[in-house]
Amino acid sequence: MRLHPVGPLLTPRLAREDVSVGSDDIPAGTRVFINAWAIGRDPAVWEAPMEFRPERFVGSSVDVKGQHFVLLPFGSGRRMCPGMGLALRMVPMILANLLHAFAWRLPDGVEAEELSMEETFGLTVPRLVPLEAVAEPKLPARLYAGP
Repeated sequence: MRLHPVGPLLTPRLAREDVSVGSDDIPAGTRVFINAWAIGRDPAVWEAPMEFRPERFVGSSVDVKGQHFVLLPFGSGRRMCPGMGLALRMVPMILANLLHAFAWRLPDGVEAEELSMEETFGLTVPRLVPLEAVAEPKLPARLYAGP
């Protein structure tokens, strides 16, 4: 969610009053676009920003719920994604079910080193080369018949 946000630009905001951000002055009434894609890759904010290191969040107060402005996969404030609660509950459950029910592998002849994480830009940020994976059903579990 940090390196590859679904929406690179958050919903536009309107500055209600004159404000200074860093060395920039933003007058009241200016439409402001927040670039979540750039924030997630900023070396001033993240140590080794291009590395996938989930352990960086262990013991950290940074979360995805919009209170820390260095990680905004769902936005923040009034214009926060209304589906955040559903996504944070359903995605782990669906992923766990898929991992439990299937054995996953890459197609024949494809090595993990060949996978590309390059993106193409638009309203959302899809992968340039889609990921293809082969799902092989695990043996069916026996139904519980009772005692």
